[in-house]
Amino acid sequence: MTRFSHHVAVVATAGARPVRRRPLAGLACLLALSCAPLVLQAAPAALEREVNTFIGSKDDGNTFPGASAPFGLIQVSPIGEHYAGWRYDDPKIRGFGHSFLSGAGCWEQGGQVSVLPVTGSIGPGGDFNTDDAKSFDHKRYASSYTHDGEVGQAGYYKVRLTNYGGIDAEATARTRAAAERYTFAADAGTGNVLVNLGQANERHSVIGSVVDVVGDRAVEGKLVTKSFCGGHQYTTWFRIEFDRPFKAFGTWGEGGGLPGARHGMEGELKPSGAWLSFDLSKGRAVTAVSAISHVDAEGARANLRSDGMQGDRLLGFDQMRQMAQQQWRKELAAVRVQGGNSDDRTVLYTALYHALLQPLTGSDADGRYRGYDDNIHRADGWTYYEYFSLWDTYRAQNQWLALTKPEVARDIGRTLLAIEAQGGWLPRWGYANFETNIMTGDPVTPFLVDLWRFGALAGREGEAYTALRKNAFEVPPMNSRHAGRSGNPNYLANGYVQYDRAFPSKGMDVDPHHGGSATLEYALADCALAQMADGLGHATDAGVLRERGRNWHKVWDPSVRDEEGDFNGFPRPRMEDGAWYLPADGKYSPRSHHGFHEGTAWQYQWLAQQDVPGLVQAMHGREQTARRLDTFFAYDALVTSPLTAARKEWVVGPYSYYNQFRYNPNNEPDLHAPWMYTLIGQPWKTATVVRAAQQLFTNAPNGVTGNDDLGTMSAWYLFSALGLYPAVPGSGEFLLHTPRFARAEIDLGQGKTLTLKAPGADGRQLQYVQNVQIDGRAHAPVWLDWAQLQRGGTIAFALGGTAPENGWGTQAEALPASFCATPGAVLE
Repeated sequence: MTRFSHHVAVVATAGARPVRRRPLAGLACLLALSCAPLVLQAAPAALEREVNTFIGSKDDGNTFPGASAPFGLIQVSPIGEHYAGWRYDDPKIRGFGHSFLSGAGCWEQGGQVSVLPVTGSIGPGGDFNTDDAKSFDHKRYASSYTHDGEVGQAGYYKVRLTNYGGIDAEATARTRAAAERYTFAADAGTGNVLVNLGQANERHSVIGSVVDVVGDRAVEGKLVTKSFCGGHQYTTWFRIEFDRPFKAFGTWGEGGGLPGARHGMEGELKPSGAWLSFDLSKGRAVTAVSAISHVDAEGARANLRSDGMQGDRLLGFDQMRQMAQQQWRKELAAVRVQGGNSDDRTVLYTALYHALLQPLTGSDADGRYRGYDDNIHRADGWTYYEYFSLWDTYRAQNQWLALTKPEVARDIGRTLLAIEAQGGWLPRWGYANFETNIMTGDPVTPFLVDLWRFGALAGREGEAYTALRKNAFEVPPMNSRHAGRSGNPNYLANGYVQYDRAFPSKGMDVDPHHGGSATLEYALADCALAQMADGLGHATDAGVLRERGRNWHKVWDPSVRDEEGDFNGFPRPRMEDGAWYLPADGKYSPRSHHGFHEGTAWQYQWLAQQDVPGLVQAMHGREQTARRLDTFFAYDALVTSPLTAARKEWVVGPYSYYNQFRYNPNNEPDLHAPWMYTLIGQPWKTATVVRAAQQLFTNAPNGVTGNDDLGTMSAWYLFSALGLYPAVPGSGEFLLHTPRFARAEIDLGQGKTLTLKAPGADGRQLQYVQNVQIDGRAHAPVWLDWAQLQRGGTIAFALGGTAPENGWGTQAEALPASFCATPGAVLE
């Protein structure tokens, strides 16, 4: 999800420190107008090394560089000063946390159980003075580190701490357990491991914690944190076991440290933790195997036994790393590409890596999970997932998983229905086992309808439709934690969500605070649900929802004028009495933020892709719509400077989504907008915009544009680079466009493979589709339906350097029909 303008445009930094051992072979190519593409096909055994986990770890991309399994329950990564856990240029490492989200924009998002290896004496008056609790503040004992030799691969992380005589820290992770190896300096006689429960990520306060030292090899306990964006409290249980006995130990709390103590318990914002000291005379490396659970202490123990042990022995670090990276190798091998250079491959495979990190596994090894009713349930034969940033992921990441990971998509759908059954309502932004109500609109509807369309709800269609209909036609009661469609009373009565900044909220966000954009989101969701209703035989509902899918008209004010652009007609929020919102100065501007969540009317005007004919009519015809799109994207500048214009012309900077009229590639509301050209019969312009946007994704720490938002931006890049995009929720349609790679093979699951061929494709040139063939037969439409796509086969693109303004994809019969088209509206 996105909060507080944390999306930023990437900026290449001259002289930036390298983030990988090997040189960035394609950097000169990225800066040149054209390069001869290299055909590179890495051996499958090397795919985990094609991933650069530092991509997105700078400029509020908010990814983490540490280790995780695909959809892993546990992650191990450094903690620094940044609210999301880590920024590439943070000066010190405070510890290695054990729970992270990838790319989210809120504060309070993980870092629980902060562990750091140190040297020095622990005791009264020692380097860690047990008489002074401040000695155990991880901001105080944090270590400097070096990027030299730092490694960030799929499933493996390594960094050198330069304090405490120099310590090499490594991490790897399987689905439910992780391992860390700390290698101390040769002259260190004793190595200490600090397990800090009282502190987590910056701005992620710990409400209370319990720690117990167990025997001479383990520490376990629990901590309660308040997350997300100031949300509900929840508990994380943990267990850490070491590969050797510790020779000394103790716990610390508000009163300082107690050598030899085995138990500690502290309250909100209080120091809390344990230290373990190891004799290094027989070996400098100490390995810790850890596991967490959101169920209970036994869940953490069971997870450690399941993924961190073989029989009654802990897995060795190298053994776990091999298992972890083999799992990633298999996942990454599902996409195989030819063409481009080494940086192109790294950007692609890192995007794939980020798209497969979430949602997170929520059920323990024994199948138990903590539901939204706070009771313990069991997922028998399937995986229960947690952390659903639906406002973001419904636009691209959900479809990527449905396309390539059908078994995961099936369990995601089942999870959402379990949340509704146990919590009473479908989620919007589900965090751990509670609803945060962050963001606005109704994202769960297009999310689940797409899963239905892709077959992921097979056998549960009726249950899903009942839950979605309830969500679309009702409002949760006040005593429910869920806000649902909080704008429904006015929307159902009048067709729009009123703009009311004083409307009571159950969290940070509520739909009437952003009535303009909420109306557009509701209408998009209604049209998606209308298609499901139609497909399931609910004809009356389908008709009602289809009509509601045109409710974007209710917030379209034809009198609004953008003077600078010379355009008439824009979305505009309305008050409860139906009057158009008018600011205090008496002037409404479509470039203002009023009534639109993290955007303006300029960006949200395109969020009516379910009714392209009606939108074109409202914009005074196809020619004027194209001119408006050209202005929105600065199209002429993109044609002139396709490799650099995006950073100059589009929305840039960390606080720039408001008061803007240009495309915002850093945020979700207009991610689909490049394909609006295709939907009005100008697909060559989509190719230009997508090529320009791809330049924002680079093999560098700032190589993700905006927050990655739990894989959303990464999934956008995957679709853009491979040549198809799901622009219209609920339709099952993928719009075709110029691929970035000469050849790509995508495993669709169930033994099916999709092959995309585009001979001569070059990501540093503007290229346009001249024609398309599907399995050797000419294909005139600009789209491919899911029913056809899921069978696999071959899509062949013929590319050229000339824009075919009257060629492929420009004729009316080549365009998909809008399910919720305004009656009588046509593309003219």
